[in-house]
Amino acid sequence: MPAPTSHRAVHRTEIDAPADRVYALIRDAAEWPRHFTPTVHVERAELGARSERLRIWATANGEVKHWTSRRNLDPDALRVRFRQEVCSAPVAAMSGEWVLQERPGGGCELTLHHTFAAVDDRPEDVDWITTATDRNSRTELANIKALAERPDTDADLLFSFEDSEAVHAPAQAVYDFLAQAGKWPDRLPHVSRLDLTEPSDGVQVMTMVTRANDGSEHTTESVRVCFPEELRVVYKQIGTPPLMTLHTGEWSIREAGDGLLVTSRHTIRLNEAAIPGILGADATPADARARVRTAVGGNSAATLALAKRFAEAPHAA
Repeated sequence: MPAPTSHRAVHRTEIDAPADRVYALIRDAAEWPRHFTPTVHVERAELGARSERLRIWATANGEVKHWTSRRNLDPDALRVRFRQEVCSAPVAAMSGEWVLQERPGGGCELTLHHTFAAVDDRPEDVDWITTATDRNSRTELANIKALAERPDTDADLLFSFEDSEAVHAPAQAVYDFLAQAGKWPDRLPHVSRLDLTEPSDGVQVMTMVTRANDGSEHTTESVRVCFPEELRVVYKQIGTPPLMTLHTGEWSIREAGDGLLVTSRHTIRLNEAAIPGILGADATPADARARVRTAVGGNSAATLALAKRFAEAPHAA
């Protein structure tokens, strides 16, 4: 059987920032879920001096896809080459390169190359990959340009925090509570509705309606990736409340003393433009951080407390 036809795509942008600053953003793949809108989660499976293997979960044309990539890093030439070792249908093969060139007058040009093939060369799949590659490439280049040109923008807006609960119960019982999100409307008082689909093994896409202490309801859309062997669940909201532009998180379980420590971690970027309309004309990012910390932390703390009660109950043994 002949090899599928190769197709190519090239996207580029000019960036008013030093090339080494842009290269650092491309190099640090673990931070891509915070930087790149389509990227949900990245696991670094292998790391060497000039190469690495990444497991990546990202949205493409409204679907969640997962693949494994090998990257070759060349900081001297300001290049990063990549090749998917494990693809997600309809992609049969995907490779490419990030290339940076410094401009004589300052700044740099960033070019993103892709070479891909579709399973069985089906025209509709070629179109699907072409559209997804174009959308995601344009978005990623725009994200990099904004971050590199305004490196201090996140100083007051991006923050992380965590809440933990000590639990004396089997770790599997706790994990089941956290991973079985479809049962949360019956288990969590602050969850009034939750629609859940599982497009592939370990991947959950959910729309959740939560109720705040003041009675208001907020709808969020999230992609979750479950790691049962590691007893953790990571997620990214792909539809955030108005006061945020980013929300990623993780539920994790680890042994601690004679029991378990169950932790909920959050990383949030505030939507600065929305602060005056929601909190008042004189409100500051600090005011918004406090509001979000109370609301999000309150819900996660409530979930942790109920997970503890569920796991420690006799029926969970």
